[in-house]
Amino acid sequence: MRILLLGLLLLAGLIASAPARAAASCTATADALLPFGNVNSGAAGPTSGTLNITVTCTTAALSLLATTGVRVCVGIGNGTGGSTTTPWRTMVNGSGDTLNFQLYNTSNYSQVTGLTPRGVPPAQELTMTYNVPLLTGGSGAQSVQLFAQIPANQVLASGSYSSTFSGASVVLTWAWNEVLLGNATVPATCNGGATGTNTASNAFSFNATATVLPQCGSYLTTTMNFGNVTGGIPANIDQTATLTLTCLKRTAFQVSLDNGQNNPALSSTRRMRTTIGSNNYYLTYELYRDAARSQRWGNTLNVDTFSGVGTGSAQALTIYGRVPPVSGQPPAGTYNDLVQVTITY
Repeated sequence: MRILLLGLLLLAGLIASAPARAAASCTATADALLPFGNVNSGAAGPTSGTLNITVTCTTAALSLLATTGVRVCVGIGNGTGGSTTTPWRTMVNGSGDTLNFQLYNTSNYSQVTGLTPRGVPPAQELTMTYNVPLLTGGSGAQSVQLFAQIPANQVLASGSYSSTFSGASVVLTWAWNEVLLGNATVPATCNGGATGTNTASNAFSFNATATVLPQCGSYLTTTMNFGNVTGGIPANIDQTATLTLTCLKRTAFQVSLDNGQNNPALSSTRRMRTTIGSNNYYLTYELYRDAARSQRWGNTLNVDTFSGVGTGSAQALTIYGRVPPVSGQPPAGTYNDLVQVTITY
């Protein structure tokens, strides 16, 4: 009788010390950057990137043979670059220009990553099962890679683009089943039908970034023709030429004109030349940035060049030319010069 009573007292002690159900707690870490690098406006193909995320779940001690099964949904929203998830998320530059991109759950870019479990589009789902031994408790971890793309054929403005994902744009939702003996099943969904559920916003953070480099092209110049002159040149002869170029929107550029092929060494004097027999004859001229012909157009950056900002469309720049009066009568002939145009951006 004493032995039986002692056995009952020991059994009662074990029941009293068995722990209550323990909640599973899940956290996540991710790459700090989703960097797309340099992107060209009008690129013929997409630009791709990846984001690595690791989710870790822990459960306090249950029993010697306890297990926990967890399903976690990693939800990602709009980010700071825009207000929509589909059809595109967007990054934005300092001037408010946008760049489309997208995050996907699948490597074939067929399923967009969403914010809500089983939503449209759906959050990414992970599952794990781990032991929860007495005294130490247990944990499990699962990693996933999200796939990202910037679509081709976007007409973009130059600049540095970004979108930050944090706060309500990054949410973990998880559900867990636990058993004190045997193997726990993984819940069917992240937010119901389980021993317990939970959710946490600002679970991790990352920045999506891309840089659209400045770009200019499609140059076209017209000839500056001062016309035919009979006799001397008693007054200024003024004419113009046009330089047309196309630069990406927001692309800062400078246009330089050199001093031509006939200027004397170490001199900025521009001259047209004609050759008669074995002799060269010169006629001076000048090029200007303004109609009043007071601002010389040269090739020293930030000093006497033309500065502008691209619009994304063709821009026509007027080059103002002048042949000053000449005392006497220049030799008859066809005078010409070739000026090199340089675009710096």
